[in-house]
Amino acid sequence: MRAKRVAAAGFAGLAVFAIAGCGSGKTNDSGGGAGILVGTTDKVTSLDPAKAYDNGSLLVETQVYQFLMNFAPGETVPKPDAADKCGFTSPTVYSCTLKPGLKFANGDPLTAQSVKFSFDRMVSINDPQGPAVLLDNLDHTDAPDDKTVNFTLKKANDQTFPSILPTQAAAIVDEKVFAKDRVLTDDEVVKGKPFSGPYTISSYDQNKLAEFKSNPDYNGLFGKPKTDTVTVKYYAEAANLKLDVQQGNIDVAWHTLSATDLDSLKGNDKVTVHQAPGGDTRYIVFNLNTQPGGNPAQKLAIRKAVSTSVDRDALATNVFKGTWAPLYSPVPKGVAGGTEPIKDIYGAKPNKDMAAKFLADAGVATPVELNLQYTSEHYGPSSSEEYAAIKSQLEATGLFKVNLQSTEWVAYQKARSTDGYPMFQFGWFPDYPDADDYLRPFFTEDNFLRNHFGDPKITAELNAELTEQDPAKRATALATVQHDLMADYMPIVPLLTGNQIAVAGKNVQNVDATLDPTSKFRFGVLSK
Repeated sequence: MRAKRVAAAGFAGLAVFAIAGCGSGKTNDSGGGAGILVGTTDKVTSLDPAKAYDNGSLLVETQVYQFLMNFAPGETVPKPDAADKCGFTSPTVYSCTLKPGLKFANGDPLTAQSVKFSFDRMVSINDPQGPAVLLDNLDHTDAPDDKTVNFTLKKANDQTFPSILPTQAAAIVDEKVFAKDRVLTDDEVVKGKPFSGPYTISSYDQNKLAEFKSNPDYNGLFGKPKTDTVTVKYYAEAANLKLDVQQGNIDVAWHTLSATDLDSLKGNDKVTVHQAPGGDTRYIVFNLNTQPGGNPAQKLAIRKAVSTSVDRDALATNVFKGTWAPLYSPVPKGVAGGTEPIKDIYGAKPNKDMAAKFLADAGVATPVELNLQYTSEHYGPSSSEEYAAIKSQLEATGLFKVNLQSTEWVAYQKARSTDGYPMFQFGWFPDYPDADDYLRPFFTEDNFLRNHFGDPKITAELNAELTEQDPAKRATALATVQHDLMADYMPIVPLLTGNQIAVAGKNVQNVDATLDPTSKFRFGVLSK
């Protein structure tokens, strides 16, 4: 999630208010060029990495926390950040050596013990809304001295572990600030100043306004930020975000403008709409315990019937104006290892006759009543239109009666992870650009979706692709997982995949440099 992951994504906002000097080209006192004002509708779930697995939290974490390895702008192979070097010392041990003299903004030293504490804490707390699921192959972490960290893995030759080190599960925190057994409040995090990334947080009003200052002690992959002060302003309404960026009241709009707004802004000569492949995905998730159906066979038939009834092309074209595309697998086709099993097995177009046969063969009476939940603001302003269209498509078959409800994001997150919804909207942004990241978090036992899916066959297939060192054989193993999931289980219904999009004033430089499949929007590359 990334659900930025997830993929996950988002912050709640405020009514728009004026900020003196922001977006006006005012020069910072520290001499780092004109300050930049970023606007977003995303919500921050938490500043504590143990609980944060969403786009809004990732935006902050990318700036203020350091990682052993990270993704340079535009690159998909991780490089050392806090680490001086990393690599396998045996098939089951991945070892990193830290750079000398690292420290947090509060003056505390950042050592191998800090790294061990961070990973031990993430696994121990295992918050249901957090990213600990990404560390499912980590057996334990050791710090034999101040500069060495050894990760012992459960499965040998894990081809994804280096790419997991730049994710939200691997942010390095200060053991003198963070409690080992509980999630900190945002106020506790800000006051503790446990930041070692390119920026620190100088002021913070959750989901209203946050100010970031360049960290003079940062020693990592990205170097000194091009802009010393960046302010993030959070919006309740995407319409106000659009208005402010087109009028020059903010410099950059990042997540999430409607497809209609983006289309209109492309004709505005004061801004540039920047777009690049991103790999974001949208699904309907079924809770296998609470979804309709009297037995497993009936439940599977209902899931397949829903998948073969939705019109993905119509959603992409009519709702999203071509900024999203149809998705026929949990993995977008543009990601290495991605295939399109739904198109191959069931066809690209909706098929009412096929859907009806699934239900009839399983003895399911129609119309099937579906309680479908979505969140009206977290995945962008088009969600209401998207789910109204899905309801219309399903009911037009005569096979379904859809009860559609929306919920604010914070309550939504809690309810969907505690059996609150039989069917629900879910979005995913990749933690790292690999097909495994679209599969393992969702389809292992005790997965991030908390939808009670888990099967030994799929687990075995995921283990096989994870540890296969031959790229061609690994691609085949990934294709097998995707095919079997959609043919035999269908625990989610893939719908759409989208791009990374930001709208910026003409005087903002280097926006394109940070739009890439890693989903990391890096303030440090931006300048005016």
